[in-house]
Amino acid sequence: MIRRAFLLTLVLLPLLPAGVRAAEKPNVLVIITDDQGYGDLACHGNETIKTPNLDKLHAESVRLTNYHVDPTCSPTRSALMTGRYSTRTGVWHTIMGRSMMHPDEFTLGEMFAANGYRTAMFGKWHLGDNAPLRPEDQGFDHVFHHGGGGVGQTPDYWDNSYFDDTYYKDGKWQPHEGYCTDIWFDGAIDFVTADSDKPFFAYLSTNAPHGPFNVSPKYSEPYEKLGVPKNQAKFWGMITNIDENVGKLRKVLAEKGLAENTILVFTTDNGTAAGAGGPKGFNAGMRGQKGSEYDGGHRVPFFVHWPQGELTGGRDLHALSAHVDVLPTLAELCGLKVDPPNPLDGTSLARLLGDAPSVDWPDRTLLVHSQRVETPQKWRKSAVMTQRWRFVNGKELYDMTEDPGQKKDVAADHPEVVEKLTGEYEAWWKSIGTRFGDYVRIDVGSKAENPAHLTCHDWHTNNRAVPWNHGHIRRDLVANGYWAVNVTEAGQYRITLRNRPAHVKHPLNATSAEVSIESGGEGESSGMGAGQSIDEGATEVSFDVELPAGPAKLTTTLTGKDGKKRGAYFVEIERQ
Repeated sequence: MIRRAFLLTLVLLPLLPAGVRAAEKPNVLVIITDDQGYGDLACHGNETIKTPNLDKLHAESVRLTNYHVDPTCSPTRSALMTGRYSTRTGVWHTIMGRSMMHPDEFTLGEMFAANGYRTAMFGKWHLGDNAPLRPEDQGFDHVFHHGGGGVGQTPDYWDNSYFDDTYYKDGKWQPHEGYCTDIWFDGAIDFVTADSDKPFFAYLSTNAPHGPFNVSPKYSEPYEKLGVPKNQAKFWGMITNIDENVGKLRKVLAEKGLAENTILVFTTDNGTAAGAGGPKGFNAGMRGQKGSEYDGGHRVPFFVHWPQGELTGGRDLHALSAHVDVLPTLAELCGLKVDPPNPLDGTSLARLLGDAPSVDWPDRTLLVHSQRVETPQKWRKSAVMTQRWRFVNGKELYDMTEDPGQKKDVAADHPEVVEKLTGEYEAWWKSIGTRFGDYVRIDVGSKAENPAHLTCHDWHTNNRAVPWNHGHIRRDLVANGYWAVNVTEAGQYRITLRNRPAHVKHPLNATSAEVSIESGGEGESSGMGAGQSIDEGATEVSFDVELPAGPAKLTTTLTGKDGKKRGAYFVEIERQ
């Protein structure tokens, strides 16, 4: 049977599972990398990549060898952050307004903050760049990150390139010297070593090794000399740089006396993006990679190390587990009081981690899918998983005990399994579908963020041509969509349209502009629109409008000299 959603309530547990020694509020550090697959580690059998520090962590940790995430990044992050299937949280894409997480979700940041922890996140958030969706709105005291889903994506600071960039730190964009990954780790080191009586929770989420594959040649050239193709060499070079930083961070933890009572988790967000192909490619025998419904798309590393809790020694645990298990597991390991407003999908693995040889761990059914569309589609790029079986796309069945590479479809030989797993999927689909018609909305006019800065990264549209990175914008990609917003307070608003962020001063290259606002919910909507001509060479155009409070859809249109129409890539909305 599928494990149904349940409500987790833990009240400072006096006894942890056998084999896990209780500790006084351990520190917690979660490191998650971007697009690094199970095979992108030497300790997993890759004979080319160099990851000595991660190999050492692997040797000293408890490892989940059958741990699964969603096949792409935002969905994985929302599930890990909440203990709930990503689609429930409003996240099922990486752009188009579907990478933003509902603000009513209860996050790891909120859980640890409520239990007396200092909280911080570094690097990649990718669950919403505007209030009330930002990490500082979701339980994190200290935030230090780039915009969007990666450095150089549309919401990120203009012209960031991985080196000497400007990043968002505690409410302000600030310039920094150095390489992005080094900067995130240095920031985390400063945070965890700060003088404080409180324990810490740090979420260290690198944008590397996600493309573009920008890294110093000192990391990529050694791979190129081994015959690794250029982009793959850069990809693995980025991982080697991450590995170097993991070693530096662990050394500091040890020197400061923090290592013994710090729960250190290392994991990744989906299958490999660039490590599986070419003559040196390695994917640990799995089929598929990033975005795939086969195991190569969603089975990833998960190491947990906690000396004081006796989570050490290089033990492998083969039980089926997933991203939704992280929040309840950390809650139980830390003995936290937790009462989330929404039922959880995950289960605590603390008992399994603590006394693996003697635990009778029940079989379970877990599900992942990839829905890079405006509205989820049933059975799309899906996997129903048990310890033994993988039921893929509602058609194919693989026996993982006999065929871990998923080469032979045995659905015709096991109709009873197909029937059972079809039923599991149907029940799950019905349970997660309650929010398919909802929007996760950006607040405008709020005290938390006024003005609000919107980007085309978050347009809703059935056309996939969304300008989600700076390269698309430089090419003046012709596309449009609408933003789902929430007007927090009725009043006078100024809406300013631009082709670049305000500080760049780039011409609009348009002869006229329009804004259209549809206010209200389904069945009670009303609309307004306004238009005006644009002076040649103008870098922005503004509209002063009266807006009622409540939900709305905002669309902008710029018409060029050639008659082509597209949306404004950057829009500022300020309550006057």
